Amino acid sequence: MKPLALILLFTTIMTSTPIFNFTKDANISNWRIIDDVVMGGRSNGNFALNNNGHGVFSGEISLENNGGFSSLRYDTETIAISKHTKVCIKLKGDSKDYQFRIKANRKERYSYITTFKTSGEWETITINLKDMYPAFRGRTLDYPSFDKTNIEELAFLIGNKKAESFELLIDSIELK
Repeated sequence: MKPLALILLFTTIMTSTPIFNFTKDANISNWRIIDDVVMGGRSNGNFALNNNGHGVFSGEISLENNGGFSSLRYDTETIAISKHTKVCIKLKGDSKDYQFRIKANRKERYSYITTFKTSGEWETITINLKDMYPAFRGRTLDYPSFDKTNIEELAFLIGNKKAESFELLIDSIELK
């Protein structure tokens, strides 16, 4: 391998920080489902590991009783992100739109959000942290985009304003 290629490979490896790698033996006890039932809705999300060791976020979205969302949240120890600008998620979706959300402080009521569309194939979604905007209960807030130095919670949410089934397989989440 050429010296420049080795330097680039080494730099890429050194600047990646895993947040979560799903395996058959992964401890998923810090992952939890929050559905619209907290507000009277009837959606039903589930989360489990499949036989291949991938995290599977799946379920049914219902619009009954003003419902319409399901989310999967991960509470983590504080992750310093000052050396990182992106989150990379290896996943396989169902060709639907999902939100990726983060919180710098899990006690804050609002999240920083971005939306991504899945292709139905395995892919790596790359999210620029600075492009994530603050929102609370579907409303964009008049605060700056994400400019924090740490993360304490991350989440996936589906809420496309229609009744639908969904399935999102997650392989890994890392900072770059």
